[in-house]
Amino acid sequence: MTPRPPHPADPASGAFTPDQRRILTALLMPLFLALMSVSVVNVALPAIESGLDATSADLQWVLAGYTLTFGTVLVAAGRAGDLWGRKNLFLAGITLYMLGSLLSGLAGDTLLLNAGRLLTGLGAGVFNPQVIGFIQSNFHGRARGRAYGLFGTVVGLGVAVGPLLGGLFLGAFGPEWGWRSTFLMNVPVGLAAVAMGALWLPPPTRVHGLPPAPGPRGIAALDPVGALLLGAGGVSLMVPFIVPGTAWLLVLAAALVTAWWLWEKRVKARASATGVQPMVDPALFRRPSFTIGALESTIYLATMPAVFAIVAIFLQRGMGFTPLEAGLVGLPGAVVVASLSPWVGSMVQRRGPVLVLLGALVGLVSLGVLALAFERSAAGAWSPWIVGVGLIVQSASQALLLTSTQVLMMDDVAGHEAGAAGGVAQTAQRLGTALGLSVVTGAFFAALAGAAAESAGPPSAAAYAHAASTAMGMVAVCWALTAAVAALDVVRRRRAARAA
Repeated sequence: MTPRPPHPADPASGAFTPDQRRILTALLMPLFLALMSVSVVNVALPAIESGLDATSADLQWVLAGYTLTFGTVLVAAGRAGDLWGRKNLFLAGITLYMLGSLLSGLAGDTLLLNAGRLLTGLGAGVFNPQVIGFIQSNFHGRARGRAYGLFGTVVGLGVAVGPLLGGLFLGAFGPEWGWRSTFLMNVPVGLAAVAMGALWLPPPTRVHGLPPAPGPRGIAALDPVGALLLGAGGVSLMVPFIVPGTAWLLVLAAALVTAWWLWEKRVKARASATGVQPMVDPALFRRPSFTIGALESTIYLATMPAVFAIVAIFLQRGMGFTPLEAGLVGLPGAVVVASLSPWVGSMVQRRGPVLVLLGALVGLVSLGVLALAFERSAAGAWSPWIVGVGLIVQSASQALLLTSTQVLMMDDVAGHEAGAAGGVAQTAQRLGTALGLSVVTGAFFAALAGAAAESAGPPSAAAYAHAASTAMGMVAVCWALTAAVAALDVVRRRRAARAA
């Protein structure tokens, strides 16, 4: 069966055609799978530690190895999809993801487990930018906003469902096969995603004049030097936040990223003579909608995952919750994201910049609610409902800000460069997350260590509460900066509208 190209969307109504609904289903299932499996692994780490006799360094690589390969290939994979067609790369990425999950689930030692995680991250890095590219090329007007709203819904549900599913698997299958099942479940779901993608995604399209397969001419068109420079720069930026004693790589990262930028400008200047375009057009960064949207989402996402990580640690270690109980506290927030994101997507064309500002301000309110919960627990007046309310408010912030920035930053990006642009934005967000997690969780554990040293014993529930409050203060600084950038963007857009 050969899939038909989708009928054009109605920009005014935002209604999806049947083909567009099938495309979204095929795109969002593997995205949900990838996000869910990341949060599942967080719950499974203690069982992996005991089952494979893993060290803390081994466990760190279980999480970080995925992020490393994921972030390394995003931009190159996005550009390859722009050039050679997104469908084949999307299917190849899911296949790699399944193979990595199978290897991890059957691993007999941490070496094979982490090899599987590296392969899984590689697959996710290949198919993720194709999702944005497909949405950008096949949806227009309000329909595009609604599509990105559903994208946000899947993100929220994937992150929230993972811990619950992990707790259920560990309870149902025991410590050994419980953690293995969190990886192996990706295989049948991935097979279904491949089948839907093969049947429902539109046929591959490519840039006129390029060969249908990535041979010598196609590889040259990908700008391999630019891909290598940016990939090496990204690895050099992330490794210092994973491996202690490698801070010197930050200097190398700065040199590589600078060399990449100069190389891309050189390729662009010679494009008329060589016929080769840069992997990332430097002009992309001169578009305020893209640059500001990417900046807002990167600053916000630098610390948002740290909020969930610290709340989970506080609930489980400080208050004695099981992983399943901790996951249930966050479940109402997932419902809020799922409900609110589609509405935000439908409104973003009219109210986008204001929604970003509102999302940042609501996020600051959520941090205040969480800080209140932490301090009440330190005073012996603990109530999990206050944490739940804080996570609900934070989820509203996530839906408002991330859905809006996703639509706004891609607003002026043409379909033929959507994959590369989406890869650039996701790479920046991943790097920001690596930095934010390192700094915020580092401050959290430093505060715990100080409390343990003072009491000459394990940290108390009050110590966990005070450490969590300290970390939330650092997050508040980032989100206040996000709000400031959003406010300036609102002013800029209003001035531009008056001038027009």
